[in-house]
Amino acid sequence: MIVSSRRIGIALLSGAISLAAALPATADGVPKRLVFSAYDFGSSGFAQASGIANAFKKEFGTRIRIIPSGTSIGRMLPLAQRKVDYAFLASGTFFGSEGTYDFASPDWGPQDLRCVLSPPAITGIVMLGSSKFKTATDIKGIRLGYVKGNPSVNVKTDAVAHFAGLKEGEWERVWHGGYGVQKTSLLTGKIDGFLASPSSGFSKEIEASPNGISWLQFDPNNKAAWDRMTKVAPMYSPGRSERGAGVSAEKPLDTMTFRYPMMVTYADRNADEVYAMIKAMDDLYPKYKDVSYAAQFWRISDAGAPPCEAAFHPAAVKYLKEKGVWTDASEKWQQARLARHAAVIDAWDDALDSYNKMRADERKKGNKIKQGKGWTEWWAKVRKQKGLD
Repeated sequence: MIVSSRRIGIALLSGAISLAAALPATADGVPKRLVFSAYDFGSSGFAQASGIANAFKKEFGTRIRIIPSGTSIGRMLPLAQRKVDYAFLASGTFFGSEGTYDFASPDWGPQDLRCVLSPPAITGIVMLGSSKFKTATDIKGIRLGYVKGNPSVNVKTDAVAHFAGLKEGEWERVWHGGYGVQKTSLLTGKIDGFLASPSSGFSKEIEASPNGISWLQFDPNNKAAWDRMTKVAPMYSPGRSERGAGVSAEKPLDTMTFRYPMMVTYADRNADEVYAMIKAMDDLYPKYKDVSYAAQFWRISDAGAPPCEAAFHPAAVKYLKEKGVWTDASEKWQQARLARHAAVIDAWDDALDSYNKMRADERKKGNKIKQGKGWTEWWAKVRKQKGLD
């Protein structure tokens, strides 16, 4: 029998520290030891997490270990197992909270995630300087990088093809075992481009390569193309960058913006600790904001404002209210996101009940259905019936 993700959570916690219990802390309430998960070494997210970790070490003596992973599951699983305290995530936050894509598995389901801070970020399709592709509406035949177990990358890369109005078969998905290996694929000519940030270490390495670097340009005024894209990746909106690898004020990049890397934990994380962490993130901002161009967007007025891909942790909301960052519009957004999340969890439980009843009824008829068979389709059907898609 498939069981609820909330019951699975009990198994994951076996032998681990409960998030409701605070770790040994400094006088400021900041834990003395922490573990983060983040994208691969060389990614913008890893660089930002490292800069933040260094600032915590210098200010509080906190020892922070960062676990890099090229997949959403790889970043989320240790968080679910309580081996990681805070994860620096992309849209795996949304998929995890919704129980979709890789998180539609019976072993996952909707995760009770909460954002601590959520900085806006620029992303785009990085290519070699010699690429024949220039604009995002003229990419028929392009070979794009995809990552197994990383719906955050894959769904948003599919959205690029939809921006161009491509049909299946008019672009090629080239699969990789991790995010970072896409850089090597690009440099060796196995792909034409992949999703990246102009401020990432990967992009800087590509810029320094013999063929240099280029980026796809996304026309911010092409409403039809953006409508096609946001039906697939609603987290995207038009954005412009004038800094980064291959980007300048003289050579700006019209591309996409979303929230990355979101600092995420579970809803039951100790409130006093989360409050101490967001306060420390705010106080230490001058000490890590220059670690990369993207790090500047951790300023509390940017990173503490919705939308985010999960609701904010209540302790974070408390601090944001005290700082005058949290507005009536923020609270309206928060309550709507919490209501949505509750509806998703209820739908998951209803889907479990109806799926298990179906299996039991079929078994009485002599039709034994293997556990988990057809579950993903069943869950998708229930989501649609309840108006969640």
